Amino acid sequence: MIVIIPMVLLIGVAIYSRKYARGVVDFLAAGRIAGRYVISVGDMTAGLSVITLVAGAEQYYQTGFAVSFWSAITAPVGVFMALTGYCVYRWRQTRCLSFGQFLELRYGSKFFRIFCAVLRTIAEMVTNAIGPAIATNFFIYYLGLPHHIMICGINLPCYLIIVTLCLCLAMVFIWPSGRISLLITDCFQGLLSYPIFVIIVGYIILNFSWNNDIAPVMWNRVEGQSFMNPYDIKQLRDFNIFALIVTLLGSVLNRAGWIGNDTSGTGRTPHEQKMANVLGSWKNGFSYMMILLLAIVVIVFMTSPHFANPDNRFKVSNTQIRQELSAKILDEVISDNSVKAKVIDEIHKIPQTLTSETWEAPVSQKNNPDTPYFAAVRNTLGDTPEARYQFQKYRSLYQQMMMPAVVSRIFPVGMLGLFCLLMIMLLISTDDSRIFNASSTLMQDVILPLFKGRLPQELHLLLLRLTSVGVAVFFLIVSLFFAQLDYINMFTTIMCAVWLGGAGPIMVFGLYSRFGNLTGAWCAIILGSGTSLLGLIFQRNWAKNIYPILEQNGMVEPLNSFLETVSSPFNPWIEWSMDPVKFPINSFEIYFISMILSVGGYIVGSYLTYKPFNLDKLLHRGAYADPDDAVQPPEPWTIRNIFSKLIGITKEYTLGDKIIAYSVFGYSIVYQIGIVFIMIVIWNVISPWPHEWWTVKFYITSLIIPAIVGIISTVWFLIGGIHDARRLFIDLEKRVEDPNDNGQILSSDRK
Repeated sequence: MIVIIPMVLLIGVAIYSRKYARGVVDFLAAGRIAGRYVISVGDMTAGLSVITLVAGAEQYYQTGFAVSFWSAITAPVGVFMALTGYCVYRWRQTRCLSFGQFLELRYGSKFFRIFCAVLRTIAEMVTNAIGPAIATNFFIYYLGLPHHIMICGINLPCYLIIVTLCLCLAMVFIWPSGRISLLITDCFQGLLSYPIFVIIVGYIILNFSWNNDIAPVMWNRVEGQSFMNPYDIKQLRDFNIFALIVTLLGSVLNRAGWIGNDTSGTGRTPHEQKMANVLGSWKNGFSYMMILLLAIVVIVFMTSPHFANPDNRFKVSNTQIRQELSAKILDEVISDNSVKAKVIDEIHKIPQTLTSETWEAPVSQKNNPDTPYFAAVRNTLGDTPEARYQFQKYRSLYQQMMMPAVVSRIFPVGMLGLFCLLMIMLLISTDDSRIFNASSTLMQDVILPLFKGRLPQELHLLLLRLTSVGVAVFFLIVSLFFAQLDYINMFTTIMCAVWLGGAGPIMVFGLYSRFGNLTGAWCAIILGSGTSLLGLIFQRNWAKNIYPILEQNGMVEPLNSFLETVSSPFNPWIEWSMDPVKFPINSFEIYFISMILSVGGYIVGSYLTYKPFNLDKLLHRGAYADPDDAVQPPEPWTIRNIFSKLIGITKEYTLGDKIIAYSVFGYSIVYQIGIVFIMIVIWNVISPWPHEWWTVKFYITSLIIPAIVGIISTVWFLIGGIHDARRLFIDLEKRVEDPNDNGQILSSDRK
């Protein structure tokens, strides 16, 4: 009942919203009349998915708190981008309904529009299609469902049934009114999620002691891989400082990479759209605190000697969970029953070899309580290409499904239902948004340009709905046949890089420069996206095909020597060496190389064929501004207004807007950067902190302060979200539809 009643209400709201989808702009952009809170709360729910929680737990299990300390270097960049409206404000000024419409207007090529739309949509769909796959596995392991179920005498995979149900449910939310139903239901799901976040956070804090449970486990790490001391992490691989640098560069360069077919065009005005992004610093409430605490619970429960035996307060041991989890994964990964039984038998022998000294020894990424399980599976399967592939699948699923395996055994009745409801809401809000975004791109930027005349609205809306069904079917096919073999965040990084590797300069320079042209754009796509695609191909085929070929031809040692020589100047952050299971260059490194090549290609290509572009016409400024628009002369820089202009405050800001902007600046820059980061860095340069101080620091900054902020923002966004949702229905009722505003660019539009 905890799950069913809220879901029935949400479906009812989605169906009711159909009456407001009278035209294409309504279906694609909610009539461009949404308020900041309904956008912000909806974006929170759409962005926070089941895969986010699973990937977060998986990543924190490898890095703990320490690396996150340095992530503060990315915060000021994100805050200033939000406060200044970087890319978002100018995008809303273009009034484009899709990014492809923008590309055709900016670069003057319909073929380039279609090519980029296809490339972006394929990358987006394959990346997002693993969402239902990860979520389905989550529910199978969380609810203890079998891998197969008998229906009418037919043995059907439970995975297939759940994936199909998830995608059908997503279509129920898309079909009635597109962006309107998504925005409203995502907002309502966000409002329902806020109190669940509070309950889960409260339960974890009450049941796990910081000083007795959490801190001892976090400090029990080998030198160079600390989970608490950010000055002792040089040996951490994959999710390290270099990954943060790449993330920072990518956040700036690809700010507009996914723009267009999301809520970035739904705001009442460019200013309202900008304020929705500014509110992004406050909207998450307890959500990311919950992700962090869930990851901490997994780390503590699975590596603490306190939970090595079943006589603890949860009446289950981490050894039991490892055995049950391994057996369930192997039942899915290995088809040969005799091999499967042999591997499971080896796993059951492991607890006999573990001693109290083993549990209390310092943990590392290579030697930890999971290592004997990986070694048992790897050694028992053998060293054939097929065995390496099976081991890769086992290890990936083991790391991903550890979180649902743990929480399903430690949450009490009632909380199990609430967490299940939360996961279903996050699953739906993410799947429907991503299906809709991909289908909108296909329709607006691939199918629509093929029509030479103005497309009737009824046919246009029907095609949008049918394209969504097609994308949902694609998601189903990919979910069924695509094996995810790496960390989730690594996979999504390289898959997105197939588009983002070349997209950054064509979007950012397209909005902000007059020199960029079609030649530069093609150079960026070919060099950037081409590099990422090549890296993806090597990653996907390494263990089963590429490495065995290199091994047969005696090329492993020469290539290993070459890779070690090339990467040695960047050690320990970048270390390349041959590995029979995993491609030696990780996803963040491939992404970085592709971005550098794309920027260079865009600049060189554009200047070799330079021709200035009329940016004012694209942005509806100056002589091209609408007569009704109040033209505000630019305010000159003075000593009194320099601070306001730096954080993006303009004449459009009301007193309330200024308070929000200053509060975001104060919390993000003054507190998070100035006090929590810069002052601590300076202090440690002068006098390094002892362990006890770092323990207190993370307790205050990761639990106490976020909890206070979460309480305030939860109440704040509940009120704002309800107000804006009500106003959206009222404004949609009054809105006058323009049938010509559908994203098409006819020959008359170019003049």
